[in-house]
Amino acid sequence: MADENAVLMYKGHPLMRKDNLVYYGSMADSHIVMMQILETKKVGDLDLATRVSVQLQLTDPNAKGRDRIVKKSEKDGFYTALDLGCVWLTRALAGK
Repeated sequence: MADENAVLMYKGHPLMRKDNLVYYGSMADSHIVMMQILETKKVGDLDLATRVSVQLQLTDPNAKGRDRIVKKSEKDGFYTALDLGCVWLTRALAGK
């Protein structure tokens, strides 16, 4: 069985969840992606995310809350939100 403390990785960056918030990226980097699940629907016994807010944020602790948000969008479905967040994070960390 897998280690309970193992961090889930997606395309080389950590993916962590706390309730309806999912963080993608490392706080040691200059940017992270925060995804908030806004709506879900029941499919069988699973809750499927239908509306997700995506934000590219700076990790600078000295920046104010609003100044940390670099980009934001809203997507239908978790995979499209994660895909967009992955592109934003890759570009931000590459300096483009």
